[in-house]
Amino acid sequence: MRFAVVMRKQNLDNPWVSYRWAPAEVLPDFGQFNPQSLTSNSISGQFLGRDADGESWLFTGFELNLFPDEAEGYYLTVSATTPAWFVMWRLEEDIERYIDEQSLALAKAETTMAIPHRICVSYNEAARLLDGGESVDTVPMSDEHASWLQEYVNEHYRPEPKKRHRPASFKGANRPAEE
Repeated sequence: MRFAVVMRKQNLDNPWVSYRWAPAEVLPDFGQFNPQSLTSNSISGQFLGRDADGESWLFTGFELNLFPDEAEGYYLTVSATTPAWFVMWRLEEDIERYIDEQSLALAKAETTMAIPHRICVSYNEAARLLDGGESVDTVPMSDEHASWLQEYVNEHYRPEPKKRHRPASFKGANRPAEE
């Protein structure tokens, strides 16, 4: 399945930092945003709009594949209080390859821009990305997407049976054989 990510540049009332980037939404991409995004595997961003609180950018070109060996991570996601998408993004300086021509002049007004590079729905995969030093933020998942993921989990996730570990005191002493 293909998806798009809306990144939000939020204005802040702070003397040291004037804004912060955060993913705002993950949307299904059927080609309605950029018809070329269905045939291209590259990320493409476009300016959506500006308001008093900041500005929004839409990025297309994200493919989501689910894998049976990652089912435990999906289970952890759907069993959370609020199931969420995980969006891995980076502040990029070389933005020409990510932004469409109509929005490039606006994007170049910034020295860096937050570009999403990956989306996932596995808690474990997101943890591995964070361990690798990447920026990963969550976006609440719609009920429709959560139920779709739950169906996948129901079909593919089998919890490992718990193994009972005997306390050391019951294992007996480790004595050398008598001679």
